Amino acid sequence: MLARELDAYLDHLAVERAVAANTLGAYRRDLGRYFDFLTGRGIGSLEQVGESDVAEFTAALRTGSDRHPPLAASSAARALIAVRGWHRFAAAEGWAGTDVAHAVKPPAPGRRLPKALPYDQVLKLLAAAGGEPVDDQDCVAAGDGRPRVLRDRALLEMLYSTGARISEMVGADLDDIDTGERTVILRGKGGAQRLVPIGRPALAAVDAYLVRGRPALAVRGKGNAGALFLNARGTRLSRQSGWQVLQNAAARAGIPAVSPHTLRHSFATHLLDGGADIRVVQELLGHASVTTTQVYTLVTVNTLREVWATAHPRAR
Repeated sequence: MLARELDAYLDHLAVERAVAANTLGAYRRDLGRYFDFLTGRGIGSLEQVGESDVAEFTAALRTGSDRHPPLAASSAARALIAVRGWHRFAAAEGWAGTDVAHAVKPPAPGRRLPKALPYDQVLKLLAAAGGEPVDDQDCVAAGDGRPRVLRDRALLEMLYSTGARISEMVGADLDDIDTGERTVILRGKGGAQRLVPIGRPALAAVDAYLVRGRPALAVRGKGNAGALFLNARGTRLSRQSGWQVLQNAAARAGIPAVSPHTLRHSFATHLLDGGADIRVVQELLGHASVTTTQVYTLVTVNTLREVWATAHPRAR
């Protein structure tokens, strides 16, 4: 009976709902695991399933079994969606009196901590982007490669100095930087603007780029509308190209698994490690709620715990 109910539901998905082949395959795997769980309990039809059975199956997805490996929270949630769909269909077809899976909640995903680089690795990453040319003649002799080096160093220095998202930094215009006040205006999500200080190393890198790099790039393009960072065609640098600049520098520095947010995460973590107030960090990052910023405090607590565990004489 249970096998016929499963086949009927899968046929319904394939024929009446025209579910894509990959999606149907995922449903088949997830529901096959559920089928094994139910038959292992001696359950022969969906009419016999209770809410507790569905809840215990959801928990079993996370712990695994002899026949099935444990699933991540996201994969377990996907499996529960398939189970809910089967029970909803069974109730509509009259195979079961009620939809017992309706109230079962998916497992909560674990809180993923942001990846932050140690300060020495940040320095390696910035150095790998390149540096200033020896003089203006070197810039001319190097052709259009040197302007891009100056741009890349300025971009990465600014990302770490301000904690900006890549999209915010490549969206910045020349008029957004005040070199006298050492600040930049960043436009975040929903068009919200914030004023963020710039460190002296970042400002020096930007000055070198503006004097020796950007003019050589600007003559190649039209309509750059005063964009701060330009590509080789003289138009505004895209978010994807900004990400590639980071990836290239990370590869040269030998730093694996660097994402677009790595420097932003490092900025926040290093500020908190240095004693900055969390609400100041919230404003600098442009978070609407301090709750979003609090995830960085977990990173610093983990660091403190590691230091304590290795340094305290009675930690073990």
